[in-house]
Amino acid sequence: MTLHVVSHPLVEDALAALRDRRTPPGEFRALSRRVSLLVVAEATRDLPTAEAGVETPLESARVHRLGGRVVAVPVLRAGLGMLDAFLDLVPSAEVGYYGLERDEVTASAHRYYDKVPGDLGAAATYVLDPMLATGGSAAHAIADLESRGARRIRLLSIVAAPEGLAHLEKVVPATDVYAAALDRQLDDRYYIRPGLGDFGDRLFGT
Repeated sequence: MTLHVVSHPLVEDALAALRDRRTPPGEFRALSRRVSLLVVAEATRDLPTAEAGVETPLESARVHRLGGRVVAVPVLRAGLGMLDAFLDLVPSAEVGYYGLERDEVTASAHRYYDKVPGDLGAAATYVLDPMLATGGSAAHAIADLESRGARRIRLLSIVAAPEGLAHLEKVVPATDVYAAALDRQLDDRYYIRPGLGDFGDRLFGT
């Protein structure tokens, strides 16, 4: 497993506002989309392309278009905060979903819903989970995708904790992780410190 921290001044600026407890839900959603655009752009840098031809207003030209299937799989509900940005950049992507609920005491993930495209073997598959805390939800989704034939899986997050990375290394070591920040640690309630609080609650104002 390899961690790629997306280093960019625009990421740092947006992340600073995401961390601010005073940032209201509407602004939080816009900032999440902005950070996610930069993370997605970095994580999709090596997507395969195929040569094609187009007619410009002046002449024929050879161009390159995406050359394979792309699948985005947000982990509900927080992962929805990254999905629009992904589809902005890859509008042809297919979308699956995992509904995973974390037990507040044990931090273990319980799956209550899933809907994922089939025939994933040749697809580039991206799991969207903005807060990689314990890693339980992400690992659960990734392991299930692997069982369905997915071979090239990347996890896209906004903030990651060392404990979550260690868990992925143990359970799904072939996964690459792209994140805007690597934070210090988890606290005794399994929240990332310094973090930005409960991503889903702040995203939806609940």
